[in-house]
Amino acid sequence: MMNISKKNLTPAQYLVSGYFVVIILGALLLMLPIATTDGQGLRAIDAVFTATSATCVTGLIVVNTKEAFTTFGSTVIMFLIQIGGLGIMSMSTLFAFIIGKKISLKERLIIQEDLNQYQISGMVRLVQYLLGFTFAIEGSAAVILFFRFLKDYPTGKSIYLAIFHSVSAFNNAGFDLFGNSLENFTGDLTINLVIMALIILGGIGFGVMVEAYNRIKFKKSTLQTKIVLIVTLSLLIFGFIVFFILEYDNTLAGLPLLDKTLGAMFLSVTPRTAGFNTVATGALKQSSLFIIIILMFIGASPGSTGGGIKTTTFGVMLATLKNMIIGKEDVEVYNRRFKKKIIYEAFVITMLAAGLVILVTTILLIVEDFQFIDILFETVSAFGTVGLSTGITGQLSDISRVLITITMFAGRVGPLTLALAFGERVRKGNYHYPTEKVMVG
Repeated sequence: MMNISKKNLTPAQYLVSGYFVVIILGALLLMLPIATTDGQGLRAIDAVFTATSATCVTGLIVVNTKEAFTTFGSTVIMFLIQIGGLGIMSMSTLFAFIIGKKISLKERLIIQEDLNQYQISGMVRLVQYLLGFTFAIEGSAAVILFFRFLKDYPTGKSIYLAIFHSVSAFNNAGFDLFGNSLENFTGDLTINLVIMALIILGGIGFGVMVEAYNRIKFKKSTLQTKIVLIVTLSLLIFGFIVFFILEYDNTLAGLPLLDKTLGAMFLSVTPRTAGFNTVATGALKQSSLFIIIILMFIGASPGSTGGGIKTTTFGVMLATLKNMIIGKEDVEVYNRRFKKKIIYEAFVITMLAAGLVILVTTILLIVEDFQFIDILFETVSAFGTVGLSTGITGQLSDISRVLITITMFAGRVGPLTLALAFGERVRKGNYHYPTEKVMVG
């Protein structure tokens, strides 16, 4: 692990710097002639875009992964996905475990920031669980996928495809080696169920998985876990019903009922920031695209491999809205109340995210000649580190590619973390100004 005890960086600044370094190193590797099938390597801006998309577990691509990259290039992408999904500090801690190095207090603080945890106690144990769960889940899924791919591909290729897609799905990255995501497997029960399971497990957060492992009974769960599970399940059910109805006679038309069901389920799961698709995204109705935009903006859960404003942020805002409407001063859920700091953070994160999406969308509308829904979809997909696209990514200008790259980076490290990294914290004063009422609404 890097020695950071003497550096005057805050945890947020260290994380931003760490992800930046990994992206640059990844981009340099993708620029090597050995990385691409044409022997030329990617040009710099495309290499940075692809490395950012992989490290930020997004999945947006400006070149077709299957056609453009050699085994070396796709392996670099897979490692970037794994580093980005687990987090910079989790991977650093893994190396520290290997060489027998102790984890310092400051390093624990950075791990806490990287995994979106509120308590510093138990950080090392959480990372141990995280690494164990990740490799166990990815390994198990890879074995199942291997036997499925073995029906269509040679043994060696089946092994590689199984490992790559298991890593990509669990880390909610969305990179594929088939050239058209999973559109060839719309009705394949095994691939659909395995990929969806990986996406959901990767998106609920490592803290929730650890708690589920230690506490089987739901009534003993923390408020964090209850909110994550309830919001996630609600969004999945909502998405399935909506997409089944909206796309029944569109992208799902002509398919057997089981395939329609699988297609609608996958459409509901993939906006959890995964980026895989079993039906053509560009062929979806605009109403479906708009629902997906909302689901992508909400995203996955804290401490997970996914992006977005997070399910807990959305849950806190809903609870605040409900309690304000019924006239309660405290925001209460399951006989617990939120601290005002949590409520403030939820609204700040949402406003920063919305501001970034609005700014980038506006600029892209100025410099590009695409429909509004396509540009908004692309921008939210980048921020939510989803990777779904209506097909315009490869046609974006260099300016737009830079903006989408920045958006992916902001979505992975978090808008609040990014703001804290570049902003200056104001120390609390020993006095308070008098209050005054302002009419709102």
